[in-house]
Amino acid sequence: MLNVGKIEEGFVLDHMNAGESLRIYHDLKLDELDCTVAMIMNAKSEKMGKKDILKVECPIDMLDLDVLGFIDHKITVNVIKDGEIVEKKRLHLPKEIRNIIKCKNPRCITSIEQELDHIFVLTDPETETYRCKYCEETYSRI
Repeated sequence: MLNVGKIEEGFVLDHMNAGESLRIYHDLKLDELDCTVAMIMNAKSEKMGKKDILKVECPIDMLDLDVLGFIDHKITVNVIKDGEIVEKKRLHLPKEIRNIIKCKNPRCITSIEQELDHIFVLTDPETETYRCKYCEETYSRI
């Protein structure tokens, strides 16, 4: 039996698709923070069959919910304080994202002006389609 102790302050990311936790770990830049992280991969789940779970012990304000919502808005975020769950956050697709994806249009100003933020705006929640703020190039997650 695997035993991962409880955390005092931080968050637990639950209901991640199996095999996604390592990518999410890097996308959230948790490797750059000085915090304790427990990664549970391919855990049994009644709803999903298999799932991944990330337990992170650090202040909750270190978590970028927009990045996480863009990656997978079905993930559950459990906020932990004093060793207990105090809040469950539901994620949504963010209306605007910055520097999460890069515009692939070679004529976009972001390919010339390297210091510009890559800004995408949600245009269609049904197809999870975003468009570049500068050149109208689209990016669809589905």
